Amino acid sequence: MALGVSNGALSPLNGKPNAVSTQTDQQALKMDPLPFKGTMKDSKFQVMRILQSLDRVKIVKETPDYIHAVFSSKFFHFKDDVEFYLDQSTHLVHFRSASRVGYSDWGVNRKRMEDIANRYQKEETQ
Repeated sequence: MALGVSNGALSPLNGKPNAVSTQTDQQALKMDPLPFKGTMKDSKFQVMRILQSLDRVKIVKETPDYIHAVFSSKFFHFKDDVEFYLDQSTHLVHFRSASRVGYSDWGVNRKRMEDIANRYQKEETQ
């Protein structure tokens, strides 16, 4: 499945419980998007700052309205793709976090995105 943004949406989830998204109709996998903090640029700066503060993460693609990061697990080095889409029209930061392999992730992607969302909400706008 191709990652990225198409027609204002991140890639759909594959239905496995090892992912979350703000743009899914699957209630068990859905999370709320984050409101912009200031401008789109300010909001992206906050997201990037949080990502750079976390362990085992690599930014693999970045555009003015999109970030793709890869997280690696500590022991088995499983990779999870985490994407952020900054939607200028709605002033919302949408995200998607999904494991590349397996079926269940024991809630790792949801916990990670809840942590990032909490850090984002606590950040002061620059």
